[in-house]
Amino acid sequence: MSMRVVVLGAGIVGAACARELARAGLAVTVLDRGGPAAATTAHGEGNVLVSDKGPGPELELARMSRRLWEEALAEAGGRPDADRVEWDPKGGIVVATTDAGARGLAEFAAGQRAAGVTVETLDAPGLAAAEPQVTRDFALAVHYPGDAQVQPVGAAAFLLGDALRAGAGLRTGVEVLGAVTRGGRITAVRTSAGTVEGDVFVNAAGPWSGAVAARLGAPVDVRPRRGEVLVTTPQPPTVFHKVYDADYVGAVGSGAEELQASAVVESTRAGTILLGSSRRRVGFDDRIRPEVLSVIAGKALRLFPCLAGVPVMRAYGGFRPYVPDHLPVIGPDPRLPGLWHATGHEGAGIGLSVGTGRVLGDLLLGREPEIDAGPFRVDRPAVLFEGDDQ
Repeated sequence: MSMRVVVLGAGIVGAACARELARAGLAVTVLDRGGPAAATTAHGEGNVLVSDKGPGPELELARMSRRLWEEALAEAGGRPDADRVEWDPKGGIVVATTDAGARGLAEFAAGQRAAGVTVETLDAPGLAAAEPQVTRDFALAVHYPGDAQVQPVGAAAFLLGDALRAGAGLRTGVEVLGAVTRGGRITAVRTSAGTVEGDVFVNAAGPWSGAVAARLGAPVDVRPRRGEVLVTTPQPPTVFHKVYDADYVGAVGSGAEELQASAVVESTRAGTILLGSSRRRVGFDDRIRPEVLSVIAGKALRLFPCLAGVPVMRAYGGFRPYVPDHLPVIGPDPRLPGLWHATGHEGAGIGLSVGTGRVLGDLLLGREPEIDAGPFRVDRPAVLFEGDDQ
C-alpha cells in the first residue's frame, strides 16, 4: 500500500510538496481551511530571487529552486496552466542611493559573486539603458540576471494541478483542530470536517504553521510578519526589471517588530506597477495602515520620480511566515514521528517552493538531497520553543 501523506495547506509551498510527493507515487491529500493559494500566496509579488540572499543555505535552496522552476515549466510545454504562471526571467537591479548603502551593497554583491551568483555592476549609461526612468542620483547599481517573477496564484495553481494529475486529492474548507496519536506517532488529524488518517502529515500552513503545530502538540516558532503592496493603474512600459534599493536586504534580514520599509518596484504582464515593500510584526492584525502605504510610496518615488502623479488603484497586504533566524523549516519533527514541516520561508516562499518540495521529498523517501538540508532542520534553537504566544 502506498504511503499516505496529508499536506496541511494549499498555498504554493503545500502545492509544491504535494506535487513532488504525488509524482513520486505517494497517496497525497491536501487540506486547506480556505481555498488553494487564497491566503499568503495570493498576497505576494511573485518573486523568484537570488539577489536578496547572502551566501549560505537559503541561497543554495534559491538557486536550486530557480533551476527547478524552469525545468517544471519546460516539462509542461505549452499547457495553458503553464502560461498562466507568467514566468518572466527579467532579472533584478539593486540601486544604492547613498555612499554607505553602496559600500554595503558592494560587499554583499562580492560575497554572492564568490558563491557563484552572476552579478554585474552597472555604470550610469548601463543603468540608464536598462531602466530609462530610474533615478540618476545613485552611488552604485548592480544587475542580477538570475532574478525572475511569476504570477503567484497562477504559479501555485500550476503546481497543484500537477499534483492532482498525479493522483493527489484536494479538500478545502477543512480546518485542522488537533492530532490523533498512537504509540507516540501521529496517525490522523482531527478537522472541522472529521478525522483524516495518514502515515505522514506535512505542516505547510505558512504564517499559521505555528498555530497548527501547537494544535498538533509540537509547537514551532513560526509567526506572521505583515507586508503591504501598492498597485498602480496599467502604465506604458516603465519598469523593465525588479528594481529595489539597497536597504531591502537589510529589511528582509531584520527581526525588528517595528516597520521596516524599502523601495521595491516592478511591473506585471498586465501593465500595472507593484510598489513595495514593508515588514511589520503585528500578529494577524490585517488592517491596512495609510501611514505605511505613505512610506512605501515615498521610497518608491525616490527610485522612480516619474511615478509621481501615477494613480494607485488598490493596496493589499498579507502575512509572511517569519522564523527568528530567517531560514525555512523543512523536515521531520523529532518530537512527534509522522509530523513533517515545510514552512518559515517568510517572503521567499514563491521562489523557494519547488526546491522545498524537492528537499522534503528526498528526505521523506530516504534520498540524499542535492543541497545540505541540515540548516533547515526542525530541532534547531530558532524553531523549537516553549510558550503559548502563537
